[in-house]
Amino acid sequence: MREYWNFILQKVTVDKRLLLVYSVVYFLWGMGMDWFGQLVQIAKFTYWWQVITCYILYMVPISLILRGLPFHMQYAYGLVAMGFLEFGGYALQTSYAYPDNILDQLFNIRNFSLGMALFFALYFPLGNWLVGKIYGALFRRES
Repeated sequence: MREYWNFILQKVTVDKRLLLVYSVVYFLWGMGMDWFGQLVQIAKFTYWWQVITCYILYMVPISLILRGLPFHMQYAYGLVAMGFLEFGGYALQTSYAYPDNILDQLFNIRNFSLGMALFFALYFPLGNWLVGKIYGALFRRES
């Protein structure tokens, strides 16, 4: 068990600038997705600050842990993480799915959360790639 926690601690102990890049990118990404979800009436957070709890406090640490793994592994582990997040958000009613939204119409209401988890699991490999590019461009060979 100690090895597991040492592994996690090692993965999340990063340069503060990297953590800042992750936080800014994921916050903007989350606000944008919440805005888009409301605009096209798919889904939304009940409160705007949930972007902070979901995208920064939940997704950033998971992204750090998955960083460096192959794309398919980041997606697979991310799918598990997003499955729990989507299930919890709709079960606790802290997320709101608009009735008869386009995803319900395309995939059926019973598949809505699964569809959301399948989509948002892409955030982990894509987010790690994007943050790596931004961090590399901003702080290239500074150390």
